Amino acid sequence: MTVLVNLVVALGMCCAVPLGLRLIDPGGLRRAARLWPAAALPGVLCTWLPRGPAATALAALYAAAALALAGAAVARFGRLRGAGSGVCAPAETAVLTALLSPSVAASALVAERAGYRLFGFDLDVLALTVPHFHFAGFTAALVAGLVCRTAPGRRGARWAAYSVPAGTLLVLLGYFVDDWAELLGAVVLTTGMWAVALTTWREVRPAARDRTTRALLAVSAVVLVATMLLALWWAAGEATGIVHPTLTWMAATHGLGNALGFALCSLLAWRRLAAAPAGPPAPLVPMAPAAP
Repeated sequence: MTVLVNLVVALGMCCAVPLGLRLIDPGGLRRAARLWPAAALPGVLCTWLPRGPAATALAALYAAAALALAGAAVARFGRLRGAGSGVCAPAETAVLTALLSPSVAASALVAERAGYRLFGFDLDVLALTVPHFHFAGFTAALVAGLVCRTAPGRRGARWAAYSVPAGTLLVLLGYFVDDWAELLGAVVLTTGMWAVALTTWREVRPAARDRTTRALLAVSAVVLVATMLLALWWAAGEATGIVHPTLTWMAATHGLGNALGFALCSLLAWRRLAAAPAGPPAPLVPMAPAAP
């Protein structure tokens, strides 16, 4: 399982985050997106080293970059609040969640590489938290925000932009409470992700101008339905004791499917949409203040 998780983590750090940053704010985050692969390299390398001081130091370098991204989220929130526009708008809630999520992943990475059971969690749980907050946290929230920005009049799109961040937070809180709280988070997150899939299939995919983009969007939507069903099964099994997949099996199915089938296909498709003339999405930049 370790090799597979490390590969998924590398995909999240080196591909998902820089691709996503260009979709959030092509101008304001251009420098961060360009430099991010260099910042991600220590994070990737540390996962292949034995736990200890060297791995911890490399993980800390990645954590510094993730904290800088969290600082950008705080600054963005401040600008929105000062302008009096859209602080709690669904798309903005989603993008702020995306910007904050790598710092959660990086904190878990530093602790796991140091062999420290942060908040008492097993090291295996901390290791799985790293890919979870790069994909369920960063990528899923970002895509939910993009879907909401593209189809703002759809209830499903607004629900996705609120419920994906809320579900991610509830799953995190479930770590501290019990398996039933984690199951509640999984239900909220799954319904939000299914809303992303449905809106992508019905609204975003048909509007794409080329076959490749439509195919990428279709794959991301279909895969998302299956992978989140697995997440529900696992969470229900943990809470009720029914037979459910092992963590190794989940990493090979739910984790790999979300990373390749949903996250990578979605981000590539949205990049193509952003580059298309007069095509969606509008960049997720802070909205301008309303005219007096």
